[in-house]
Amino acid sequence: MSAARRGGGVYKRCECRGDDGKLLGSSCPSLVRKNHGSPAIRQELPVASSGSRRTFRRTGFASVKDAQDALDEVRAVLALVKDDDQDAQQRVGDLLAGVAKNRGPIPSPEEVKRRLGVGIPLDGKMTVAEWLDTWFASKKTRKTTNNGYESHIRVHLKPHLGHLRLDRLNAGHLQEMFDAIADENEVITAENQARREQVARCRASRPGAPTAEEAIRLAAEKDRLAEMKPFRRITGAATRQRIRSTLRAALNVAIARKLITHNPAEHLEMVSGKRPKALLWTPPRVEQWKKTGEKPSPVMVWTLPQLGEFLDAAEEHRLYPIYHLIAFRGLRRGEAVGQDEANVDLEDATITVAKEIVQDGWTPIETEPKTDGSAATIALDSVTVQVLREHRVRKAAERAGVLRARRDYLSAGGDLATAPAWIESGKEFTTETGSWLHPDVVSAEFEKLRVAASLPPINLRDLRHQAATVIHAGGGDLHAIKETLRHSTIRLASDTYTSLLPEVDREVAERAAGVVPRARRRPAPEPAAGREPSDAPVASPPAG
Repeated sequence: MSAARRGGGVYKRCECRGDDGKLLGSSCPSLVRKNHGSPAIRQELPVASSGSRRTFRRTGFASVKDAQDALDEVRAVLALVKDDDQDAQQRVGDLLAGVAKNRGPIPSPEEVKRRLGVGIPLDGKMTVAEWLDTWFASKKTRKTTNNGYESHIRVHLKPHLGHLRLDRLNAGHLQEMFDAIADENEVITAENQARREQVARCRASRPGAPTAEEAIRLAAEKDRLAEMKPFRRITGAATRQRIRSTLRAALNVAIARKLITHNPAEHLEMVSGKRPKALLWTPPRVEQWKKTGEKPSPVMVWTLPQLGEFLDAAEEHRLYPIYHLIAFRGLRRGEAVGQDEANVDLEDATITVAKEIVQDGWTPIETEPKTDGSAATIALDSVTVQVLREHRVRKAAERAGVLRARRDYLSAGGDLATAPAWIESGKEFTTETGSWLHPDVVSAEFEKLRVAASLPPINLRDLRHQAATVIHAGGGDLHAIKETLRHSTIRLASDTYTSLLPEVDREVAERAAGVVPRARRRPAPEPAAGREPSDAPVASPPAG
């Protein structure tokens, strides 16, 4: 006989009470009557975690049939788990013991079975934090994507919402979370500004060695700086949208598993988290940056002459082919670093993106491209093909040099374990010994080259955006940009680059105006006092 059938049954129980409200029990004078008492049920439950026995009891049924139906429901729940599944036995026992104690409704076997299947609490009191942990544990997305989910959950969602019951979460709770994030942003901004001002106070007022009095002042200012909080990043609008997206995805799965019926993150009104517009480093913006140290936009792109200056300055660097490829063909950093040599066809002038090397913390890992659309074949221009041919010649020379050094080292009696070795990683771009390039090293070298060339700041990710200006200057439209950069929709390209391309058009137009030799071309007139150059009148053609 199964555990669901052992140790239980329907019986009669006296419910009579005395004047003090207590059950009369065996002292009830009506016990002598054959049919005295009301139907009750008793069912043995799995033992508690302490090992003690426990029983489900319930009395006061109107009829024996009602009591038997209730007992059958309890036994149906117990029958869901096998006798050798101790964890499930424990959970079901805890659930029914709680139902008996609180005289709550007996849960349906279907509901208990579903909750057992997804490993969530059986009493329906799951918190948001518990569900987020359950949802995150089931995610099969790539590791770097999961890192983003984990950060949103740990830094924002659990601290603000984790204590709430999942089935009681509403839009008001979410709005309170985002209001709190906005308040914290204001605090961070104020603290960053205070630190920035304190850093300025820590600088000597004049060049050269400070006087004894100024040295004392600077030491005191530096002590105050050390007591201040470090610079912190605010949680911007785009990040807040991603936090919402993480929660929305988790709650949609909860709806699919019938834990909740409504997703409060679905229609929450928020400040727009649109991608920042890309802007060119025009001369006025460069001057403003030199004065304030602030970039006009998170996404800045060099003008075509500035890009040329960088490429000229970087051409002799061994990582130049990567920077060239990103600038002209728009590869992501991870795609360039992870590019397999077998997927670069210089005869056919194509490159197929199929792998990425990204960072998990500091550790580089190989993964699939960011999206299905990111894995694609891209055409290469003749200049890029030549750059890659020269790169392969250089890499072959590096390989030969390592193998020669290994041979010489071993010939001289060196230890095999410490001998130089060339690592056949199969990657197009490698270290001097053939192993994977570290993505952060590629970014760090890019920054060194930029500073050496005295160019305004962009990061390596912005160099991918640079490809949009190159494509457009070569006659490509938004669709061509979308296809080359492998954006999922043309809207993504439009949102990012519509503010940039008109400026490229003007730059190209100005350069085009100067390529035709003119013996009598007049210089552009100087703007009148108080008038911007764009308001200047058009010069009349020369007489005669």
